[in-house]
Amino acid sequence: MGILLGLLLLGHLTVDTYGRPILEVPESITGPWKGDVNIPCTYGPLQGYTQVLVKWLVQRGSDPVTIFLRDSSGDHIQQAKYQGRLHVNQKVPGDVSLQLSTLEMDDQSHYTCEVTWQTPDGNQVVRDKITELRVRKLSVSKPTVTTGSGYGFTVPQGMRISLQCQARGSPPISYIWYKEQTNNQEPIKVATLSTLLFKPAMVADSGSYFCTAKGRVGSEQHSDIVKFVVKDSSKLLKTKTEAPTTMRHPLKATSTVKQSWDWTTDVDGYHGATSAGPGKSLPIFAIILIISLCCMVVFTMAYIMLCRKTSQQEHVYEAARVHAREANDSGDTMRVAIFASGCPSDEPASQNLGNNYSDEPCIGQEYQIIAQINGDYACLLDTVPLDYEFLATEGKTAC
Repeated sequence: MGILLGLLLLGHLTVDTYGRPILEVPESITGPWKGDVNIPCTYGPLQGYTQVLVKWLVQRGSDPVTIFLRDSSGDHIQQAKYQGRLHVNQKVPGDVSLQLSTLEMDDQSHYTCEVTWQTPDGNQVVRDKITELRVRKLSVSKPTVTTGSGYGFTVPQGMRISLQCQARGSPPISYIWYKEQTNNQEPIKVATLSTLLFKPAMVADSGSYFCTAKGRVGSEQHSDIVKFVVKDSSKLLKTKTEAPTTMRHPLKATSTVKQSWDWTTDVDGYHGATSAGPGKSLPIFAIILIISLCCMVVFTMAYIMLCRKTSQQEHVYEAARVHAREANDSGDTMRVAIFASGCPSDEPASQNLGNNYSDEPCIGQEYQIIAQINGDYACLLDTVPLDYEFLATEGKTAC
């Protein structure tokens, strides 16, 4: 029976410990006098538990006093002393940390973080944790020098750039910028702010710089020396333009079409045509366009000439067909002479009843086709090469 009661009590404690939110707050934290501090207070959000109230309290005498309240109506600062310098996180679920700025010595005290949740069954659960805030007058740490540009400490002339000197400690912190001199001379003071601004940076600004930081507590601290270099823009441009000349080996060829143009091919892939005269140049795409147009004109002329020749040959054959039909209708015997690659026959003109056509010089052999139409038949007496088409009469044919 005792064992059973012990198990039930253990189960209840387990549910109470792990089944509800738990606040995470450090036991103590130290902040710099005149500086800012963050007092952490976080918890792990649980499903079904809804945050309904957040309080921050500070111990004044024997009783705690509420200095901050967050409810459904918003955030409320309860003490005038904390107006404008107190803030509680709310962007991240489970983070209700307290930020205090411009700490005073009397801000040192015990602070309580209190959070209330509504459970899934409608009840409310309250958890709180206490932490101690200590305010100390901290001495200044060694300052660090940074720059806001991606160039680092080497920049081109004319660029607007600044050097930042940053140190930790109780404010106010005073900063001084120095520039080193040659021949072991004393550094000269160039600025009395945390930021050393060059607007714009000149070549004469090049040199070695360092800064010092001093607060109300502790001694003055020196940063490391940084070498700041400002390069001449004209020299940078000259270097960039000369570098390709020394590294590249251009291949040049002179066009045979026109001596006034030089075609150059760069190993980096650039192609261009440069005029021999000053201020004249012809783009490569214009050359390609002109060549394309010339090719189109040549092909068009060749096509027109071919069509013209074909049309003349068809006209010769058609004339022979017409005369053959006329002879058939009249019942007479007709001789049709077609000349291919040659001249008309030397026979008397009385024997040539048809027309002789030829579109080429008289250099070939004469071919004759005698078509005799006797009402019922026509006979082919001689043969011709396969390059010609012979048209016979429309009457009955016997060969």
